[in-house]
Amino acid sequence: MGIRHTMKGRRALSALAITTGLLLTVAGCGGGDDGNSDEGAPTSSASTTSSSSDGGNSESKTPEPETVLAEVKGENGLVLAVTSAKRDEGGFVTVEGTVTNNTGALWVAAEWRGDESELARNGGSIAGASLIDQKGKKKYLILRDTSGRCLCTQFTGGVQQGATAQWFAQFPAPPVDTTEVDFQVGGMPPASIQLTEGE
Repeated sequence: MGIRHTMKGRRALSALAITTGLLLTVAGCGGGDDGNSDEGAPTSSASTTSSSSDGGNSESKTPEPETVLAEVKGENGLVLAVTSAKRDEGGFVTVEGTVTNNTGALWVAAEWRGDESELARNGGSIAGASLIDQKGKKKYLILRDTSGRCLCTQFTGGVQQGATAQWFAQFPAPPVDTTEVDFQVGGMPPASIQLTEGE
């Protein structure tokens, strides 16, 4: 019985100590008016300035819309856009863009994987894409790794109706004096694009 009363007493003291600590914390944070209202003004204006400057930063961090170098439409409602075509130091070109599915159904990129037997394991990808250098009369096929996988996007799970997916594809670089090529994939019309130097 004595132990029970002792435990109750300790609990009551613990509760009292916690409550007192909380009250002191609240009182300390409560910034009462000590008659120096000018001291409070810079703080609030500083916080206003910082919040407006934060707002400015967040606006400047908003990604700008990508420049579209070319856009082509397929008969079935697909829209292919090329947003970047850059030469890289390693002697290859990286082409990037988007595909928008307006076909009315799930799109799985089956006809974009290419006809070559080596590309059969690249289903649902943009592996069948090519760059055509009209000036040099040469066609550049997509780069592959040692196991035959393309250096390109695979649309895992397909692209839902109305959705837009990002893609990339890498090719051997045409000669330096070639500045314009045609990007072509599947049954899409060729898209004429300008090559730029990588950063």
